[in-house]
Amino acid sequence: MKLNTKKHLAVAFTGPSNSGKTTLVIKVSSILQNMGYKVCIVKHDPKDKASFDREGKDSFKFFQTGADVAVVGPSRTTMFKQTNSSLEEIINMFGEFDYLLVEGLKTLPLPRIAVFRDRIVDSYFEVTDVIATDESIKDIPEGMKRLDLNNPEEIIKWIEKNAKRVK
Repeated sequence: MKLNTKKHLAVAFTGPSNSGKTTLVIKVSSILQNMGYKVCIVKHDPKDKASFDREGKDSFKFFQTGADVAVVGPSRTTMFKQTNSSLEEIINMFGEFDYLLVEGLKTLPLPRIAVFRDRIVDSYFEVTDVIATDESIKDIPEGMKRLDLNNPEEIIKWIEKNAKRVK
């Protein structure tokens, strides 16, 4: 019997538009992958702006029918569903992984890093475990831990200690 050696750690990133969430997720993912870990990323699209393929393509036409669609190629699989997915469904879709990084999806029960640049938005506090900021933010709320937005290694250390084991 093969023992499971994957970490199965999940953490979420939240914050207002243009705060640096995507850049931070990319940096963290790249470092973890360079260390030999398998990383999966989920991006929330709250306004359904992401397009599936392009208008006129077969996969686009299939998705427009209301069906769930998977496009399987030699090097990747892309899937679009017509319904929301629970954390458990997302985890099962990815299979084995070390780190699951989620951008957005405030409803998922995951430890959450709020990313702020230039301003702090109080409405994120109820789902925030730690704040990642750069030098543009001088004061943070009392009792809230601060991470350096420009130090992804520090953020990875926080993830190691605080991420949720999901499998």
